[in-house]
Amino acid sequence: MEKYMRRCLQLARLGEYYVAPNPMVGAVLVSADGVIVGEGFTAPYGGPHAERCAFADHDLRFPGVAVDTLVVSLEPCCHYGKTPPCADLIIRRGVRRVVVGCLDPNPLVAGKGIEKLRNAGIEVVTGVLEQHCQWVNRRFICLHKHHRPYVILKWAQTADGFMAYLPQGEGEQPRLHVSTDLTKRLVHRMRAENMAIMVGTQTVINDNPRLLCTHWSGRNPIRVTLDRHHRLNPESRIFSDEAPTIVYSDDTDWRHITEDLASRGIHSVLVEGGARLLQHIIDSDIYDELHVEVGEQTIGQGVMAPKVELKQCRLTQIRQQRLYEWTRQTPPL
Repeated sequence: MEKYMRRCLQLARLGEYYVAPNPMVGAVLVSADGVIVGEGFTAPYGGPHAERCAFADHDLRFPGVAVDTLVVSLEPCCHYGKTPPCADLIIRRGVRRVVVGCLDPNPLVAGKGIEKLRNAGIEVVTGVLEQHCQWVNRRFICLHKHHRPYVILKWAQTADGFMAYLPQGEGEQPRLHVSTDLTKRLVHRMRAENMAIMVGTQTVINDNPRLLCTHWSGRNPIRVTLDRHHRLNPESRIFSDEAPTIVYSDDTDWRHITEDLASRGIHSVLVEGGARLLQHIIDSDIYDELHVEVGEQTIGQGVMAPKVELKQCRLTQIRQQRLYEWTRQTPPL
């Protein structure tokens, strides 16, 4: 069944930039002689789930071929949400066997979908490429298992460890450019992959960022920032109507922020700076991934980058830039 599950994972990624806060799910329908007779992946949020799309594909392309097995990367749902329960559809369509990659940690499902299928007399096999299926939906799983968003830290620094030039009095500050055009596009891809993006107060004041996915296709993330001392200009570009913005001013403790974001159903947040905010999060140890871009230039002095041990990270060389990546959960091969 692994070859079918690998196809499910390929299909699941087709909805990567649009399905949140739903999980990415792929499904294939297999005939008794092993031929795939239907494929589907979870549509953008509010649309049909992968199983329903697979049956629609089957009815369009192979209406006369009986379905023997459904292979799906995540446990089928069994409750009414934006769409009817997929478990009911599977039972109604007379599928003999269902192969599941991993269980759904959402308390509304959490094994109940599999139980419903088995009670209907359907053979259910679980745990096929389980780690791969969990990795694809690590953001969704983190929200429901740990009751907080999946946290990714990202910054760029010079070869001698600085993120920005030192402040130079009042007015507009000179900006330090470390990223290349290529690595900027990679960052915008990361923005599209996550539901929220966060920067600190000083970053908003100094850089006046928009925090959008202008160099990658996908939905703009929800923008998050701090304003404990009410210093932000309401005309800042972070408050444009291009994406929602959340501002924390009363309680800016990182644990409180993650709990509040989780209560809003936000399953992931990409933190891009600045140095003080990043260091606060690193010291709290509430984060899951680390992405550090190191350029070849040196500036001698400036705003120091957060202190982390880059030797523990995976190194990738992209032209003149070094990219360091670390994840708390080891990705499956």
